[in-house]
Amino acid sequence: MKFVANKGKKVEIEVQNETYLRHAIKTKFVNTNDSYIHIIKEYVLGIYQVGDIISISEKIISICQNRIIKREDIKISFWAKILSKFASHPDTGVGVGEPIKMQYAINKAGLIKVLFASILSAITKLFGKKGIFYEIIGQEVSGLDGFYDHVWNEYKDIGIEIPENPNGVCNEIKEKLGISCMIVDSNDFGQVILGKSSDIALSDDILIQMIRDNPAGQGRQRTPIILIRKKNKEENL
Repeated sequence: MKFVANKGKKVEIEVQNETYLRHAIKTKFVNTNDSYIHIIKEYVLGIYQVGDIISISEKIISICQNRIIKREDIKISFWAKILSKFASHPDTGVGVGEPIKMQYAINKAGLIKVLFASILSAITKLFGKKGIFYEIIGQEVSGLDGFYDHVWNEYKDIGIEIPENPNGVCNEIKEKLGISCMIVDSNDFGQVILGKSSDIALSDDILIQMIRDNPAGQGRQRTPIILIRKKNKEENL
């Protein structure tokens, strides 16, 4: 097969003296009535080989699980409005600099913990250290997607939570389709492995290196699945 990369990305990547090929798999726009098993079967099964790993965007798994929050269901409090004014505004999507995500953080972690995280974050920023707020509050808050229409208008009024039981999802995919996989929260600024099938012996650090340039992209590419294959010396692109 011919491996294809998104614009500005490369097919090949070097990880610990090994070369890996990445193929960006274009899918349909995934909705809440879709099954991730059916999507992976349709778009991946025909090109997958034993030894491959697929990297799946957490967003499509969450949407299939209906891990959706509607804007209308979140009531913005006084504290969310105040605290969000002092938070940073990252380019990776909506952060706690927006009142609605700050309110989500308060709902999930509690006001006291959010206040503590905000104060500590303000102090550590003076010394050049960022990210303390999310380290304290946790992945569930930092992983919330949506509530913005920079790329997809469909995400303007919904929030997408991180997947439920990502390791279990990966093992289900492996059991039903024979496909080794990982679920990732990835953008152009960083990557996190949320879950992987139990047959993958590689460490999370190595897996992150395979997608360190975010080969899926974060625009309108619609390539939420990346097939990763170790390159053989005789492989001809």
